Amino acid sequence: MLANYGYKDGSGDYYITIDTDKCVTCSDRKCIQACPQKVFEIITDDYDQEVASVVSDQSKKLKYSCAPCKPNVGRKELPCVLACEPKAINHSW
Repeated sequence: MLANYGYKDGSGDYYITIDTDKCVTCSDRKCIQACPQKVFEIITDDYDQEVASVVSDQSKKLKYSCAPCKPNVGRKELPCVLACEPKAINHSW
Protein backbone atom coordinates (compact mmCIF):
# COMPACT_ATOMS: atom_id res chain seq x y z
CA MET A 1 0.00 0.00 0.00
CA LEU A 2 1.21 3.51 -0.76
CA ALA A 3 1.02 6.02 2.09
CA ASN A 4 1.23 9.67 1.02
CA TYR A 5 2.28 12.44 3.39
CA GLY A 6 2.47 16.11 2.52
CA TYR A 7 0.57 18.84 0.74
CA LYS A 8 0.11 20.86 -2.44
CA ASP A 9 0.32 24.63 -2.61
CA GLY A 10 0.75 27.30 -5.28
CA SER A 11 4.44 26.50 -5.68
CA GLY A 12 4.08 22.73 -6.18
CA ASP A 13 3.39 19.30 -4.77
CA TYR A 14 5.35 18.30 -1.68
CA TYR A 15 4.71 14.67 -0.88
CA ILE A 16 6.67 11.78 0.51
CA THR A 17 5.27 8.43 -0.51
CA ILE A 18 6.14 5.30 1.46
CA ASP A 19 5.37 1.89 -0.01
CA THR A 20 4.47 0.10 3.21
CA ASP A 21 4.58 -3.32 1.52
CA LYS A 22 8.28 -2.76 0.82
CA CYS A 23 8.93 -0.96 4.11
CA VAL A 24 7.97 -3.94 6.27
CA THR A 25 10.88 -5.91 4.81
CA CYS A 26 13.39 -3.49 6.36
CA SER A 27 14.72 -4.03 9.83
CA ASP A 28 17.50 -1.41 9.83
CA ARG A 29 15.32 1.73 9.67
CA LYS A 30 18.17 3.62 8.02
CA CYS A 31 15.75 6.27 6.71
CA ILE A 32 15.31 7.58 10.25
CA GLN A 33 19.05 7.78 10.81
CA ALA A 34 19.67 9.37 7.38
CA CYS A 35 17.20 12.24 7.81
CA PRO A 36 18.85 15.24 9.51
CA GLN A 37 15.46 16.91 10.02
CA LYS A 38 13.89 13.94 11.86
CA VAL A 39 10.99 13.71 9.38
CA PHE A 40 10.42 9.96 9.84
CA GLU A 41 9.19 7.78 12.65
CA ILE A 42 8.20 4.13 12.98
CA ILE A 43 4.53 3.38 13.58
CA THR A 44 2.42 0.25 13.83
CA ASP A 45 0.03 0.21 10.88
CA ASP A 46 -3.51 -1.17 10.69
CA TYR A 47 -2.09 -4.64 10.02
CA ASP A 48 0.10 -4.61 13.17
CA GLN A 49 3.28 -4.20 11.15
CA GLU A 50 5.96 -1.64 11.91
CA VAL A 51 6.50 0.78 9.03
CA ALA A 52 8.06 4.19 8.47
CA SER A 53 5.80 7.21 8.55
CA VAL A 54 6.21 10.98 8.36
CA VAL A 55 5.93 12.64 11.78
CA SER A 56 2.54 14.37 11.85
CA ASP A 57 3.85 17.88 12.58
CA GLN A 58 6.30 17.55 9.65
CA SER A 59 3.67 16.65 7.06
CA LYS A 60 2.58 20.25 6.40
CA LYS A 61 6.10 21.64 6.16
CA LEU A 62 7.97 19.08 4.04
CA LYS A 63 8.93 21.76 1.52
CA TYR A 64 11.00 23.43 4.23
CA SER A 65 12.06 20.39 6.25
CA CYS A 66 13.46 18.59 3.21
CA ALA A 67 14.98 21.72 1.62
CA PRO A 68 18.46 21.32 3.18
CA CYS A 69 18.84 17.95 1.45
CA LYS A 70 17.64 19.20 -1.95
CA PRO A 71 20.20 20.28 -4.55
CA ASN A 72 20.10 23.86 -5.82
CA VAL A 73 20.23 22.64 -9.43
CA GLY A 74 19.11 19.35 -10.92
CA ARG A 75 17.66 16.34 -9.22
CA LYS A 76 19.57 14.00 -6.98
CA GLU A 77 18.48 11.33 -4.59
CA LEU A 78 17.88 12.51 -1.06
CA PRO A 79 19.65 10.85 1.91
CA CYS A 80 16.48 9.10 3.05
CA VAL A 81 15.85 7.67 -0.42
CA LEU A 82 19.45 6.47 -0.70
CA ALA A 83 19.33 4.92 2.76
CA CYS A 84 16.11 3.04 2.09
CA GLU A 85 17.37 -0.35 0.89
CA PRO A 86 13.94 -1.73 -0.08
CA LYS A 87 13.34 1.46 -2.12
CA ALA A 88 10.11 2.21 -0.29
CA ILE A 89 10.52 6.02 -0.10
CA ASN A 90 9.84 8.48 -2.90
CA HIS A 91 9.62 12.28 -3.00
CA SER A 92 7.29 14.08 -5.42
CA TRP A 93 9.58 17.02 -6.08
